[in-house]
Order: sequence, then structure tokens, then C-alpha cells
Amino acid sequence: MQIPKGKKIYFASDNHLGAPTKAASFPREKKFVAWLDEVKHDAAAIFLLGDLFDFWMEFKTVIPKGFTRTFGKLAEISDSGIPIYYFVGNHDLWMNGYFEEELNIPVYHKPKEFTFNNKTFLIGHGDGLGPGDKGYKRMKKVFTNPFFKWLFRWLHPDLGVRMAQYLSVKNKLISGDDDAIFLGEENEWLVQYCKRKLENKHLDFFVFGHRHLPLNIDLNDASKYINLGDWIQYYTYGVFDGENMELKEYK
Repeated sequence: MQIPKGKKIYFASDNHLGAPTKAASFPREKKFVAWLDEVKHDAAAIFLLGDLFDFWMEFKTVIPKGFTRTFGKLAEISDSGIPIYYFVGNHDLWMNGYFEEELNIPVYHKPKEFTFNNKTFLIGHGDGLGPGDKGYKRMKKVFTNPFFKWLFRWLHPDLGVRMAQYLSVKNKLISGDDDAIFLGEENEWLVQYCKRKLENKHLDFFVFGHRHLPLNIDLNDASKYINLGDWIQYYTYGVFDGENMELKEYK
């Protein structure tokens, strides 16, 4: 993608709308919608890197109730011709066509490479990558197993969604509440993942979410790891202007 003059690419992640309750997250949703409304004026594209919702599950004819303002704004932006790309996170693993069919937003389940103005990016949510995190990796295999998803869909949505929302908040393997402290580069598994990738191929920028920490780390003289933070505590987002990538805070 070649970015037109005066345009930018925007990145955001980890809104966790609905947590700890829909009422409590409503002010954060309005703030996020205001940000979308602001960036649409010079956006060449918008990347949402997962965990937009604290829980998301698509039954054949049902989706979780709420988030009308978010859906409306995403639909408006997509309909205007600005491409939006979505990467599933660990809280919204069970996306199954709704974003593509209703919002014309492509959904990715794994990190993907992009090139903008000759700058190469690896973009994804970031969960389950790199060394360690074995408990979550085992849990993810269960949650993404087709048989497990088939069983869950047999629950009535009122029961299934309520149970999943409870686990999403209470289960530390899912919520990651204890992870939001910087561990040092040698202990940050996403940093290690990026460095291993660079052993085989040059990439200019690695952009991830999941850690709930805004991070901008030089991996070497030519490559950076950017973590987008979240929209719970930091309200941070990424901006690429065609040459440089930076983190900003929305106030």
C-alpha cells in the first residue's frame, strides 16, 4: 500500500468493551468512537489489533448484545471507503464472519506482513507468540478446537455469553491482569519473538497489542517493536505517517 500524501495509518488495540460491566465501559466506548470519528479525516487505513470486546462469540444467528455506537462508527468509516483491518485477540477468538459480512472488515487470526511506503510491518494481536506463556498456549488450543466451539454453541446464548464473560474477567490466563508491568527486554516474550524473526528476515516495524503496555523498543538500528497499550488505562494508539511510526495518547 502506498500512503497518499497527507494521509496516515492508525493502529489501536485492547479496548475490552464490556469489562468489567457494559455500564462501566460505556465512557471508554464513547471515547473510542470519538477517536475513530477524529482519525477518519486523514486515515488511509485503520488497524484494530484485537480484544475490542472483553468477550465476543458469534452464534449462527446471534451476537453479543450492545456496542451499537462502535459498530455504527466502524460501518460508517468502512462504507466511506477507508479500509479497516481486524486481528482477533484472545478475548475475541470466536469471530466467524460477522465483521466481514456486515462491516466489510477483513479479519485475521494470525500475524500478517504488510508493506506501506516500502516499510515492512508484521502486525498481530500478540497472544501466544514467543517463548513461555505455556498455560495460555494450552488453553488457546482448547478454545480454538472446532469440537469445543461446537459444544459451546449448543448452550443458550443467555447462559453461554454470561458464563464466558465471567471467565473472561476472572481467569488470569485470559484477562492477563497480572501482566501489565514491563519485565525488561530479556523477559518480554514478544521482544524475543521479534528478535528471532529478525534472524531470518528484515522487518521495519513489529506492531502488537495484548500486553496492555505502550512500548516503543529498538530491536536493532533499523527495526522497532511497538506495543499499542490499551484503552483502559493508557488510551494509546499508533500512527504511521509513511516514514515514521509513533505512539500517541488520546485525551
